[in-house]
Parts: sequence; C-alpha cells; structure tokens
Amino acid sequence: MTVVQRPNVSLSAFIILSVALHIFHPKGEIGGALRVIADVALLVWAVDELLRGVNPFRRILGLVVIAATIANLML
Repeated sequence: MTVVQRPNVSLSAFIILSVALHIFHPKGEIGGALRVIADVALLVWAVDELLRGVNPFRRILGLVVIAATIANLML
C-alpha cells in the first residue's frame, strides 16, 4: 500500500511556493499571484489523486485536500 512517495510536479510547486510565501512574505500583486498559483497547484495535485490515486487512502486524501482548499478559499 503506497502512502508516501516522491512529490510530483504540482505538489512540488505548491511546496516551493508555500515555503517562499512564508519566508519572504511578498506583498501586493506578487504575493497574491504566488498564492493563487500555489492554490491551483495544490488543487491540480488533489484532483489527480482523487481520480488516479493508487489506493483508497490516496483518493480520500485528494478529496479531503480539495474540500479543505475550497473551504480555505471561501474564508
């Protein structure tokens, strides 16, 4: 049962952008653009997991991340 593996491109992009946002705290349009790109990358990863996850745990994880991301965006 695969639970953890090396991150794919979209998850790697989310991680790198999130770290950059927390370290540099960019303001204005640049910060907003980076946040949007990070959120889209995370949603792409989650949808991919939901549709093509290797086991039920990964598919449920994709669904939970989609729900959490959408809930976070509504705040």
